[in-house]
Amino acid sequence: MTYTTYYSSPLGKIILVSDGAALTELDFSEDVPAASVEHTQKDLPVFEEVSRWLDVYFAGRDPGALPPLAPHGTAFQQAVWKILRGIPYGTTTTYGRIAAHIAAARGGRMSAQAVGGAVGRNPISILIPCHRVIGTDGSLTGYAGGLDKKEALLRLEGVHLPPTAAETLRGVRMRGVAKPDAKKSLSPVNSTSTLQNAHGSLRGVPLPPVL
Repeated sequence: MTYTTYYSSPLGKIILVSDGAALTELDFSEDVPAASVEHTQKDLPVFEEVSRWLDVYFAGRDPGALPPLAPHGTAFQQAVWKILRGIPYGTTTTYGRIAAHIAAARGGRMSAQAVGGAVGRNPISILIPCHRVIGTDGSLTGYAGGLDKKEALLRLEGVHLPPTAAETLRGVRMRGVAKPDAKKSLSPVNSTSTLQNAHGSLRGVPLPPVL
């Protein structure tokens, strides 16, 4: 049997789905297609745990240990999602780095595109933090909830993002400097120099073993 409830977040309403014991899905409700469920119950212990976790998270603090999670997916998807759960709060990594980690653990090759496909099918947003995976060039790339939500989640965690084009132009104009050359202001940002967190370089983030 499937159970659902909703959580009101600063970024919009979030739908929680459970099998009765663990959380199986979590997403922003406007991104979830209408679907029939067998039952709706709002007082499941796991829903209470997830709501408390989200309260702490949206207050701008690391909630720590996760509630029981049971995402459904293939063996490869599960391996990628396990790595996502190991990305520390307030840090980011890249699709390429995850691919290299899996390739080293299993032998052979692994493409960043394959990893991206598994990341994109993550059914439990935020708690399995697919928003912490960025492009090699520092770009935010895709996110099921929208890039605006991905950026908001990273900023909430204290990740230092490069300024948007609008922010760059506004800052320059406030200093009374002429409008910068478009090629310079909109050029790709090197993630190793700008996308850093309070703990230092992104490249030092340890990843869990691949089973």
